[in-house]
Amino acid sequence: MARYTKSSSWGFPRWRGYSDANHAAQKVRICDREGCDKPGNFPAPKSPNNPDRWYFCEEHIVEYNRGWDYFAGLSKEEAAKRQAEEKRQSAGYSSTNYSWEGSENGRSNEVLEALRVLELDADADFEMVKLQWRQLAKKWHPDLNQDDEKAVKHFHAIQAAFDLLRNREERGSF
Repeated sequence: MARYTKSSSWGFPRWRGYSDANHAAQKVRICDREGCDKPGNFPAPKSPNNPDRWYFCEEHIVEYNRGWDYFAGLSKEEAAKRQAEEKRQSAGYSSTNYSWEGSENGRSNEVLEALRVLELDADADFEMVKLQWRQLAKKWHPDLNQDDEKAVKHFHAIQAAFDLLRNREERGSF
């Protein structure tokens, strides 16, 4: 038979004694920025692929991330190789609707590439796309450029770009 013991908390947790181990002082990590005494709750890598971390307050992590260059210290070839390898590794996680990759104007990279094929600026609207597509289709049409494989490939690229942009416009995501 269990013996009932009376609690010393009187039903209010704040009245409990401080002898409990849960009430030990908590260690607070201070921001690693020189002269800052705020809590450093936000970890940041010291360098790429390094397990060591800096710990910053919210104000200084924003400043750190603004200037962070993942490819700092690498040559252009090494940076391109690392970027290609990481894209290859994360290709299974990519999505056509949601992507980490973005651009100016909030447009996806595939929309920007289609606009580039149509020789338009990144801020072009769909009316400009239709006009440019008509002009380029007339210029590069295989019937007008017979025996020219380059013209046929360019025409197909223009058609594919226009189809992508038209589908995006119909869905409302252009």
